[in-house]
Amino acid sequence: MRPIREHRLARRAATAGLTLMTAAALGTAGATASSAHTAAPQTQQIASSVLGSTYKITLTAVRSTQDEYAASVRMQVYTHSTGAWKESDRVTVGEADGWFWYPLTGDGAVCEFSTASTEPAPVAVSLTITPSIGCSGSLHYVVKQGKVYAD
Repeated sequence: MRPIREHRLARRAATAGLTLMTAAALGTAGATASSAHTAAPQTQQIASSVLGSTYKITLTAVRSTQDEYAASVRMQVYTHSTGAWKESDRVTVGEADGWFWYPLTGDGAVCEFSTASTEPAPVAVSLTITPSIGCSGSLHYVVKQGKVYAD
């Protein structure tokens, strides 16, 4: 009887060892997968305007890290000082993840992006929701002393 019992203990030890190795491998794979989600989101600049030597305004599509089809739009304002453009403010246009990535990054994504070299500088933005739906309503902002305000 002793040899059978030793065989069972050896088999249990081997099974436990295999279980631990499998758990360790899955844990490593899970850590790798979760670190992939923390990578910087994919971005694509969709519009830009330079207002004299005062402001530069850009619109950038930012792909959602939660939903591959969703995106946000970031408006950034830069002021020119000491020979370089420096970001002075940024806002989300519309709602976070409230746009669709593919229409935003395709042809004709920007329906309207109007600016003016005045102080305060008005900005109007309208973007494609989907090709079949068409353009969003215009969203209005003003840039005053390098900061963005909803209008």
